[in-house]
Amino acid sequence: MSLLELKDVHATYGNIHALMGVSLTVDKGEIVALIGANGAGKTTTLRSISGLLPPRQGSVLLEGRAIHHLPPHVAHKRGLGLVPEGRGIFPALTVTENLEMGAYILDDKHQIQANLENSFTLFPRLKERAQQKGGTLSGGEQQMLATARGLMSNPKILLMDEPSMGLAPVLVDQIFDIIRELNARGTTILLVEQNALMALSIAHRGYVLQNGQVVLTDTGPNLKANDMVRKAYLGA
Repeated sequence: MSLLELKDVHATYGNIHALMGVSLTVDKGEIVALIGANGAGKTTTLRSISGLLPPRQGSVLLEGRAIHHLPPHVAHKRGLGLVPEGRGIFPALTVTENLEMGAYILDDKHQIQANLENSFTLFPRLKERAQQKGGTLSGGEQQMLATARGLMSNPKILLMDEPSMGLAPVLVDQIFDIIRELNARGTTILLVEQNALMALSIAHRGYVLQNGQVVLTDTGPNLKANDMVRKAYLGA
């Protein structure tokens, strides 16, 4: 049984049919990349999984249990973590306060403190800026903060939406090194990423979306070598 499974998911924005029968799986311990052009439906897929845009048709299963009918905060409690596009940090709160917001579903203060310490171990830069306002951090630091916040609830799977957006190349490399490290520590990740080359370089498997439909799926290395993918998304 897959950790996460989408079956024939359809989603709409008003009269716009954004997803047209998307099916995919993510197994425990995997990094799965979702690539495609702007407007292909990548972010919409994450919104449908997380409950922000409930599917009009189809199902979303987490550990075999349907979650597509649940509001976002309940789906979050079931084990979904989200690192949203644009980071979505709270600029007026400190780094520590932002992290604590990520643990709002936890009642155990000792667990929250342990997760804070783990975040500061994973991201030493955040520890140095623990009392600094989130809005004063650099773009790379804000992405680290958004990622650490997404981990604070001990999610079963982390949904990451465009983590490299707006970052300088050297920072992109750092963020993808962090994603590799998280996965090596046991975090399962569904990654939406415009930088298809970087995404497929670290992904175990990937899906290619076009116009709200999955048109190709394979291992990360095989997708990197695929002629259609190379021409359309890798600049070959």
